[in-house]
Amino acid sequence: MSKKVAVFRKESFNAAHRLFNPAWDDEKNTEVFGKCALPNYHGHNYDLIVKVVGKPDKKTGYVMDMKILSDLVKQEIVERFDHKNLNMDTLEFKELNPTAENIAIVIYDLLRPHIDEKLEMQVRLYETPRNFVEYPAEM
Repeated sequence: MSKKVAVFRKESFNAAHRLFNPAWDDEKNTEVFGKCALPNYHGHNYDLIVKVVGKPDKKTGYVMDMKILSDLVKQEIVERFDHKNLNMDTLEFKELNPTAENIAIVIYDLLRPHIDEKLEMQVRLYETPRNFVEYPAEM
């Protein structure tokens, strides 16, 4: 048995966005993205779960100190995206369509450099209570 343990941190943030491909006209954007392409944006109450997997440290018993993980998620993600218009207020989505899939990848890429490389990591992002994405898809 590997004795790997998964630890999780859950946070929430609220953000507005518009799904839109600038290479398409309004008709094509509406056809593909529906109401999510409306020009005045719409918002979500996102729930984020960060999963970190590894063997507990022999000295501390921690896979990762949850306080450190909590502070990291708040600093790198919540402070960056909470109550923002993702399309207009963030550098990450100036040129990237802020779909749930892309948001999850961006969150992962922002957090990954701060978490020990020997630990596995996954991001689960709920856009609604019934719609969520995970990145990477497999661990």
